[in-house]
Amino acid sequence: MGKYLLLWEMDRTRLPVSPKERGTGMSALLEKVKQDLKKGQLKDWGAFVGEMSGYSVHEGTEVEIMNGVQQYTPFVQFKVHAIASVGQVDEMIKALTK
Repeated sequence: MGKYLLLWEMDRTRLPVSPKERGTGMSALLEKVKQDLKKGQLKDWGAFVGEMSGYSVHEGTEVEIMNGVQQYTPFVQFKVHAIASVGQVDEMIKALTK
């Protein structure tokens, strides 16, 4: 199972102009985030202050990550980065020095 950093950004072209409607839609998306945190696959989530973007940290297989981001499509766009642990980087460095 891998660990992934996802950088997310709201697609502003899909957001309602009305603050009340936008708040309702964003509330629904945040409820999905809370559910994902409870399930345990989503380990951390945050929004960048003053922006319509943020980050999340997930654990799972590639397929689980792909399936997970689909529930936010088309309102949120993601950049996904696989994360190597300290131990994995240490293994790579040891392989270099053999």
